[in-house]
Amino acid sequence: MNMEEMLAQAQKAAETIQKQMSDAQAKLDEIEVEGTAGGGLVKVRATARGRIIGVTIDESLMKPEEKQIVEDLVTAAFNDARDRADRKSAEEMANIQQSAGLPPGFKLPGL
Repeated sequence: MNMEEMLAQAQKAAETIQKQMSDAQAKLDEIEVEGTAGGGLVKVRATARGRIIGVTIDESLMKPEEKQIVEDLVTAAFNDARDRADRKSAEEMANIQQSAGLPPGFKLPGL
């Protein structure tokens, strides 16, 4: 095999891996996670890419004197959702890398 053929194969492999990574990122926008706080009084739904889909606040918290607690719980639920999204995203990307035969932790430029 000459150098030109090797380069062509490497380019094709890189394009395949890039498509797989792009497909995986699109899939992450379809996977939902839910962050909770206050024993489930506040829930935040997000995609595995971290896009917030919705917030649910239990009616028992809808009192003016509970405003600070609600704000803290919403913040905690957002952070919980973000953490779950990050973990799910890392799992999906690791699966793609493994199926593509890339070493663990390998980073493709631009992804």
